Amino acid sequence: MSQNKLLIDVGSTYFKVCANNQVEQHFRDFNKDIYDDLLSKCSDTISKFKKEEVFICSSANGGLTTLIIGVTNSFSLKFATNIAYNSGINIINTVLYQDIDTSSIPSDLIDVVIIVGGIDSVDNVFDERLFNYLSNLNYSNVVFAGTVKDRDYLTSNIKNLVIVENIINNKLHVVEEPLKNYLTNLYQADIEGKEDIKHLYDLTSNQIFSTPYIVNKTLPFIDSKFAAVNPFILIDIGGATTDIHYSKDLSYDNMVTENEYDRLVFKKLGVFKSKESLIFAAKNNEFVYELLAHLKVTENIFNEDSPKSLRILMQLAIFLVLYKVSEAHPLYIKLKLNLLKSIVLTGGITKVLSFEEAEDIISFFYKKILTSDIHPAIIMDSNYDIWTLGITQQ
Repeated sequence: MSQNKLLIDVGSTYFKVCANNQVEQHFRDFNKDIYDDLLSKCSDTISKFKKEEVFICSSANGGLTTLIIGVTNSFSLKFATNIAYNSGINIINTVLYQDIDTSSIPSDLIDVVIIVGGIDSVDNVFDERLFNYLSNLNYSNVVFAGTVKDRDYLTSNIKNLVIVENIINNKLHVVEEPLKNYLTNLYQADIEGKEDIKHLYDLTSNQIFSTPYIVNKTLPFIDSKFAAVNPFILIDIGGATTDIHYSKDLSYDNMVTENEYDRLVFKKLGVFKSKESLIFAAKNNEFVYELLAHLKVTENIFNEDSPKSLRILMQLAIFLVLYKVSEAHPLYIKLKLNLLKSIVLTGGITKVLSFEEAEDIISFFYKKILTSDIHPAIIMDSNYDIWTLGITQQ
């Protein structure tokens, strides 16, 4: 990293500041505006840099929520989901178009609806059922990234519809950039609309990006700072969600995209804001009692609020997220974990778990679920260095 750059990551619980390769972390004061809180703790450091030397990423605005409507699970929905996740977007629901009449309608406000389907040589993919569904949906933005032959029809029936290039070309490959750029710019606009985040532009002349987007851009450079060997996964356990960023060659999907890495989000496996849903998931896992016995605790640990209970929750999050991408769990994307060479851990987990505690739970998973006495190399990003590698790669 260049010496004349200041890197700032504003999260939902902490913010991190990196200057001269030194990272400092501060717990946020939720009684203060983010800008004021940041200056009260880091003004001496910030004052040493010009606006063009300051780079900021943020997940403090909660990210954008999206609902995706697609024609097929194997192409349009899968491709659009892939692009949205890798753009740092939170997907709250996907709707298969053939089931749209019976699909539930979320009551919460959706930041953006993505409509996809059909290659450019087909038409009449959509009909009035789409308009009826949208009329009952509460959303702020809507974008169409499907067949060019249905554009005029949808534009005349959907108010303020944004058109971008079809995400599926005629060879059934993914065209990522147009939709990804639209979502990235939408995130930018969302930040500018949030009072406590847009003030951060008083500090920088560079665009503020979503933290998950930055982390995904970091992965091709990760071996410059860590001994991570491909194929690897990066597990980022935070307060509200757990993200997995993984090498493409671990996936059973043969999706052809430009990116080497993908992202998967588990919205209910955080250890602070989604603590209760994490505990619920743990209690409903068939291995939980054996796992708790291995960790030498009982179910009573879920009722505690202590450093020990937090460590146990962190370990459970690691186990559950690996379980949900293994062949043992059919509801999520399956990764070839038997081929995994490295597991990189980042986020708040590295400040809570020791290397031995992380290794213990990963070893348990590999023995119990994959029946293997050998587990991948474990790398702890204890200094939060990973996001610093990608934030200036724009």
